[in-house]
Amino acid sequence: MGESTSVTNGFSQSRMDQKINVYIWDMDETLILLKSLLNGTYAEAFNGLKNIQEGVEIGKMWEKHILALCDDHFFYEQIENCNKPSLDALSQYDDGRNLSDYDFNQDAFGPPYDDSNNRKLAYRHRFIAHRYKQGLHSFLNQEMIKDLDELYDMTDKYTDRWLSSARIFLEECSAGHKKTSLVAADGIKSSASKYQHINLLVTSGSLIPSLVKCLLFRLDNMITDENVYSSWEVGKLQCFQQIKVRFNHPNVRFCVIGDGWEECEAAQAMRWPLVKIDMRPGGSHRFPGLTSRTLGFYFSVVYGSSDAEDEEE
Repeated sequence: MGESTSVTNGFSQSRMDQKINVYIWDMDETLILLKSLLNGTYAEAFNGLKNIQEGVEIGKMWEKHILALCDDHFFYEQIENCNKPSLDALSQYDDGRNLSDYDFNQDAFGPPYDDSNNRKLAYRHRFIAHRYKQGLHSFLNQEMIKDLDELYDMTDKYTDRWLSSARIFLEECSAGHKKTSLVAADGIKSSASKYQHINLLVTSGSLIPSLVKCLLFRLDNMITDENVYSSWEVGKLQCFQQIKVRFNHPNVRFCVIGDGWEECEAAQAMRWPLVKIDMRPGGSHRFPGLTSRTLGFYFSVVYGSSDAEDEEE
């Protein structure tokens, strides 16, 4: 690899002096709202201003679509009991076989999970990663896409733009990644090229439904398949430790954003800043509300204030 620019462990090393901000997101009740719709806690926080049952019905519709996609397009019935922390967890078993004519229904996949069946599971993970990269339009018909778009818009309206605001914020966090390996274009502040921004998802849900949620809630363009982690089996602290090893560079800074106790404890153990999401209306640690200036403040508290002004630009 004689080129000066390379990609290692998920981030570009084109500039050794470049700051790398790694944002570690929770999913439910952070980037999306689902559990709080189903159990009514989101609407209850508005003290009668939101129709609780409407939120429950919206949540049920999402739940139906998530389960259908998991089963029909992502092998969930076959691999539900084989949850792994990430899609590349079994990559050492994948021999690179061409899967274009592979029959997943006839390969006798199942227990015991020896080397042979781990290889078959690794094939499924590779297929899932490919399908995730292609997006919903590659395997759903236009009528279903239209239904999902309408449900997204309905949910966004009910939640006062929580979904679209979170998505826009993710795009802002991703913007630096697209600029850093290139010569800054006219009109772009030079400080922008000092940062690379990477979004990771660490969710307590199972891996396959979490990937499906990313697709359904339009997060897949900002969170790549290799950056989705499930802490279902191993816990968030172990996932955070794996991420620390993966992004092992002195210029890397981490920030955790979520609403649960587990990421709070894990972030504290790692000595990483934590932005605690609060669904209650009127706050700044929610969507809409959270800003890059707020994240910059949390970075500066843990990593020092020398870069705080750059972070806000």
